[in-house]
Amino acid sequence: MIQYLLLFSRQGKLRLQKWFAAYSEGAKKKITRDLISTILSRKPKMSSFLEWQDVKIVYKRYASLYFCCAIENNDNELIALEIIHRYVELLDKYFGSVCELDIIFNFEKAYFMLDEFIIGGEVQETSKKNVLKAIAAQDLLQEEETPQGFFEDAGLG
Repeated sequence: MIQYLLLFSRQGKLRLQKWFAAYSEGAKKKITRDLISTILSRKPKMSSFLEWQDVKIVYKRYASLYFCCAIENNDNELIALEIIHRYVELLDKYFGSVCELDIIFNFEKAYFMLDEFIIGGEVQETSKKNVLKAIAAQDLLQEEETPQGFFEDAGLG
């Protein structure tokens, strides 16, 4: 089971976090701060797996973002790496070629996609097509909820 998933930049800025296990706010902040500094201090040629505190950390850098997840000690690191890669593929499919700004300005879509893919720390949907269909349905629903002429009436259109 995945304990938590973090996305952060090369500068150490947290861009997305999802906690599947119960931690206090103070513990979350400490874990985030310590883990980001630990990963950023590692050399590029070092392994993407490390035993840290009472979990295994699996991380991968894509462009300027680090995708990091903590799994239980008896879980398979390669499956966790595949989960990270699948999430990146989903983001890439949706945003074109995903970048840090896509996550910053569309964080709700990134969270929604993660929620469609992983529930309670376990993968729920392995099909990229099905996850993207759910996102498309959500986009359609959002468009329908925006009243016609809203932007024009507000002087924004």
